[in-house]
Amino acid sequence: MAQYVLSCCSTADLTPEHFAERDIHWFPFHFFMDEKEYLDDLGQSMDYTDFYRKMAEGADTRTAQVNSEEFVEGFEKFLQEGKDVLHVTLSSGLSGVYNSACIARDLLMEKYPDRKIIIIDSLGASSGYGLLMDKLADLRDEGYTLEELAEWAEEHKLDVHHWFFSTDLSFYVKGGRISKAAGWFGTILRICPLLNMDCQGKLIPRYKVRGKKAVINMIVDKMAAHADKGLNYDGKVYISMSACEEDARAVADLVEKRFKKMKGKVEINNVGTTIGSHTGPGTVALFFFGDSRSSDPESASPEKN
Repeated sequence: MAQYVLSCCSTADLTPEHFAERDIHWFPFHFFMDEKEYLDDLGQSMDYTDFYRKMAEGADTRTAQVNSEEFVEGFEKFLQEGKDVLHVTLSSGLSGVYNSACIARDLLMEKYPDRKIIIIDSLGASSGYGLLMDKLADLRDEGYTLEELAEWAEEHKLDVHHWFFSTDLSFYVKGGRISKAAGWFGTILRICPLLNMDCQGKLIPRYKVRGKKAVINMIVDKMAAHADKGLNYDGKVYISMSACEEDARAVADLVEKRFKKMKGKVEINNVGTTIGSHTGPGTVALFFFGDSRSSDPESASPEKN
């Protein structure tokens, strides 16, 4: 058994059972709904169905990251057990949680100079971040040391592709990502924006696609273009979705039809309450390992029509 703890944040958007099975510790973010605070504890405090229903009914949401005090408390328990820590955070392009984890590390290293805490910025989000964590758990179980695992994570984290589309523009308008006029025209024209995560871990609009069927085909085409080994991809594929299981299943069915060698079936998870507070219902995200986002021209190009 590894003499270190592998941990992440709840924003990796896997299930409690998945994290427990893979022996991955997780720290919950926080969210507020109509000013009442909840833990982003993977759907346990508030069922995802209720969460997205309340958002659709107009509830106000906001989020708060794991703070340094919470990290100090959590990390210190592991250090007192004689274990080192490898913690991977939500992308610094979306949150300041990486800095909070680093502050906690620095405080504890003064108190426990013989122990190690390594903090990695995933530059990822949702179940793409979760896909990276699952791979790190595989390598840990194969015998990677703490330092070897951290080095692998830094070298390969940009190999995880994140492609998102939304069928509901109202929350893009509410969050100020698009204007009210653009949202109105987009709704009338049935525009489904296709976005991806760039090499800085930021979510960038790439295409304006007309119609749900077209965007479902395009997101799978992006996997064919970027996946490791192309249509011979033999890794895992994760999807996360926010209250649109039928759309997620349509993407999963198409992936399973086109990628015959993938490992197992597509795993569909929920977009958690932190990220979902910003996307709203109607978002589907597809995640897989592929060519590095650091060399992907779509990670540096302007939006395409």
